[in-house]
Amino acid sequence: MNGAVVKIGQIGLGAWGRNLLRNFHNLPGCEVKSACDLEPETLERVAPSYPNIQFSSEEGKVLQDPEIGAVVIATPPDSHYRFAREALLSGKDVFVEKPFVLDIKEGEELIRLAEEGGRILMVGHIMEYHPASLRLKEYLDKGELGRIYYLYASRVNLGKVRDIENALWSFAPHDLSLMMFLLDKAPLSVSATGACYLQPGVEDVVFVSLTFEDQIMAHIHVSWLDPHKSRRLTIVGSRKMVVFDDAASSEKIWLYDKGVESQLDYNTYGEYLSLRTGDIIIPKLESVEPLKTECQHFLDCVRERKKPRSDGLDGLRVLRVLDAAQESLKRGGVPVKLSVKS
Repeated sequence: MNGAVVKIGQIGLGAWGRNLLRNFHNLPGCEVKSACDLEPETLERVAPSYPNIQFSSEEGKVLQDPEIGAVVIATPPDSHYRFAREALLSGKDVFVEKPFVLDIKEGEELIRLAEEGGRILMVGHIMEYHPASLRLKEYLDKGELGRIYYLYASRVNLGKVRDIENALWSFAPHDLSLMMFLLDKAPLSVSATGACYLQPGVEDVVFVSLTFEDQIMAHIHVSWLDPHKSRRLTIVGSRKMVVFDDAASSEKIWLYDKGVESQLDYNTYGEYLSLRTGDIIIPKLESVEPLKTECQHFLDCVRERKKPRSDGLDGLRVLRVLDAAQESLKRGGVPVKLSVKS
């Protein structure tokens, strides 16, 4: 299939679904044959821009078309499992938006079906394809920051309020997938606290605390009820520190040559701590839309039959942390341990 045109179908044309459609439609070697959405108004708004795509309100037009080899799912999270399962059973490769699914057993079943059928299963963890994230990964893999002490992330804004999933499930997958991608490990335990201010039973703001091996700590703050927009990750190491500000129009990474060092005082023959302040480096990053890179990666995996960076196991790893955080949230912040396989 190397070099062949990948024919795909898409289910879900909401705000993010339209971004996916635009990218797949514009990528060379990809043909979006059909797309569907349950809302007639959405179809009326999207269809005129893509005269060569067959639009429908029936997902069967996508799932049952023998010419379509891959399906993109951008529907509400509670329908991800059903559509992904039907697509895999129909012998199609699947790209499903985050969160992967809402139940761990469902995620495990989808991974099994993909493996048994020799299908590609990829989860939309877009932060793993961001040029800034890849640069951060280089820093950590090369030991540029030294020993990692802790990370903290903020993903807040005064924006669209969901009524199905809470802020944890809506926003935290981005930062959880990024942190585990950078550290190449899952947390040992998680605790979460939050509150429902606008709707009963749906947390608008959530604070998540994570502990990893090697005494690494992490913290995530997510909310759609905040006066400003923030998409920021800070990583503190023993040698250097780095800030990734995704809300910045440019200069998204600031690498600080700062730290605290232990030195010997020869007058007292004792040790003392001293602050070290060096240069600030703002690296030039590739100017490319992360979603375009992610979509291209899916197409490459379909053509070459290779494992995606954010495959089903990656989606399941994030899902397990979300599930544990939700349990902690219900129990008032009690830490929940994660299994070794997480």
